[in-house]
Amino acid sequence: MNSKLTRIAPTPSGFLHLGNAYSFLKTKALAENHGTKILLRIDDLDRERYRQEYVQDIFDSLDFLEIKIDQGPKNLKEFETEWSQVHRMEKYKEALTQLESIKKVFACDCSRKKIQQLDPSGYYLGQCLERRLPLDKPEVAWRIDTSEADFIPYTEFPNQQKSALIPQDTAFYTVRKKDGLPAYHLTSLVDDLHFGVDLIVRGNDLHASTLAQLDLARILGASQFEKITFHHHAIIRGPKQEKLSKSEGATSIQYLRKQGKKLEDILYLFGPFGD
Repeated sequence: MNSKLTRIAPTPSGFLHLGNAYSFLKTKALAENHGTKILLRIDDLDRERYRQEYVQDIFDSLDFLEIKIDQGPKNLKEFETEWSQVHRMEKYKEALTQLESIKKVFACDCSRKKIQQLDPSGYYLGQCLERRLPLDKPEVAWRIDTSEADFIPYTEFPNQQKSALIPQDTAFYTVRKKDGLPAYHLTSLVDDLHFGVDLIVRGNDLHASTLAQLDLARILGASQFEKITFHHHAIIRGPKQEKLSKSEGATSIQYLRKQGKKLEDILYLFGPFGD
């Protein structure tokens, strides 16, 4: 693997937790071992949950974890004035316009409740494909038709060639939300392409996101994204094997800092890092 840039990409929708710390430290270890620089990219387009204190917590947590950022904002003010995703909105709109022009999106007005009613699995199975709702209708999301998606090839760290199908829970993924804002898969892809990221470190729980974003890159003709190396690591779970949540205060990095914990205490919990 010959990677030049990886990224840490938290969302400011709550205080960061131990699961975030594990992923960040994993990214740091891989970057140090391979001479790769780290970009800080804060995904802040969920404006309803955005709070300045959550952004500040990201900087405080990175300091606490002794992670040096090579590219990206250094503080809250610099983030809001220069690095927020709001400043890249035109790039997201260009991608959405391209998807619309090549007729790769369809409109969907289904709520979560309706999706549950349509199929007991709770997965969206493309029920709006045949309805042909206008894309400019108010309160509709734009989805990608994945009904004929094939196996998607990708490179798993360090250099293992793999392929997989988009799972049911990610099929017909959303690229524009009902409020008109671009959705996560699209913004994440556009940002990684914009900054030139070539190593993505994320938890196993985001494996489906990798496949959706690779599929979207193929549709948009962004062949450089297919050359990215992905490292999907195990996720840290709570005492009852539950996935950690930002709403669970006791596992937040902020809480542990206030309890007087040090980086060594966190590293002890996780064990050795490396390849």
